[in-house]
Amino acid sequence: MKITREDEGGRGRYVTNVEGHEAELTFHKEGRTLTIDHVGVPGALEGRGIGTQLVAHAVQEARARNEKLVPLCPFAAAKIGKRPEWKDVLA
Repeated sequence: MKITREDEGGRGRYVTNVEGHEAELTFHKEGRTLTIDHVGVPGALEGRGIGTQLVAHAVQEARARNEKLVPLCPFAAAKIGKRPEWKDVLA
C-alpha cells in the first residue's frame, strides 16, 4: 500500500488510495510538531488495518524527519498508546 504525504502551509495529510477509496490521516504543523487531528477510513475499507497503517507510517516519517507527534484524534492516540515503541515520537 502506497502512502504519500501532502503538505500545504501549516496543514497536511498522509493519504492512500485502496480499491478506489481514499483513506487519510490529517495533521496541522507547528515547527517540527505534527498534531494529528483525524484518521479517516471509508466504510468499505474498515476492519482492514488501514487506519493503523496510516498511524504507523506517520510514526516512521516523524522519526525520519526528526518531528514529534501530538495525537489529538482518539483513534491515533489509542494506537500510539498501545505501542510503547512508538512513544519516542510523542511531543
